[in-house]
Amino acid sequence: MRSFEAAARHESYTMAAEELGVTQGAVSRQVRELEATLGVSLFRRVGRAVRLSKAGRALQAELSGDLERLSGTIGRAIAAGQGASLLTLAVLPTFAARWLVPRLPDFKARHPGIELELQSYTQPFNLEERRKDLAIHFGRDDWPGARLRHLQPEHLVVTAAPDLIRAHGVATPEQVFDLPLLHLTSRPDLWAGYHDQLGLGARAVFAGLRFDQFTMLIAGAVAGLGAAILPSYLVEAELASGALQVVGEVAGGSDSAYFIATPLGQRNEAAQLFSDWLLRQARG
Repeated sequence: MRSFEAAARHESYTMAAEELGVTQGAVSRQVRELEATLGVSLFRRVGRAVRLSKAGRALQAELSGDLERLSGTIGRAIAAGQGASLLTLAVLPTFAARWLVPRLPDFKARHPGIELELQSYTQPFNLEERRKDLAIHFGRDDWPGARLRHLQPEHLVVTAAPDLIRAHGVATPEQVFDLPLLHLTSRPDLWAGYHDQLGLGARAVFAGLRFDQFTMLIAGAVAGLGAAILPSYLVEAELASGALQVVGEVAGGSDSAYFIATPLGQRNEAAQLFSDWLLRQARG
């Protein structure tokens, strides 16, 4: 099932094999065995590529969620056998890697009887159907079927590498526009908004390198490719080490914020403990 799910998602046995850490032949063999069991063809050959058949597409539509739920069920059974409880979390990848995960040793020290399972996501989904106990949501208070608790607002800072700041003699917030500017493709108006905030005259601020993830944007700023507008909590380590310096702040941040999302009607002591811990961490 996992071999089929990966092959269906990529429509490629080769990419599925790379993801699963097996050979292409192993993926192909597992898919053939599944087809023999079901009595239908799940893929059709198009030249040297494979494409999902109608039956394959129907199976794929449900299988990912089924495998995820099965994984959670098995994880809970293992945790129970060890005298622990399992808390399944849906997390935004960059937020998890840069803010949440570095803080988890504190939670584990306080609650050693709670095992955590973290899975990444990018769009809201039905928490109850996917059997997720808690999710971290960024945006507005708008996750259907979930109870939301405000975690923290977004605090945006204008940053650049120290060597770049010194090389261009940047001493005031306005002078940051003398530097190359780095952009996040999903939020293309950040620099224009900051330019307006400073009350500067008309000037094009859309040139510069573009990245589709904060992780790459941060790396570009640290490498001295240009200045970047970043959420302060995603660059705590870089600001503390001096790899990046703040040269300005975006007034008011943004209209979006981080929320803790839990299924409506949920009564889960572990999720409550984790939510309360998250709120204490956000308060600093």
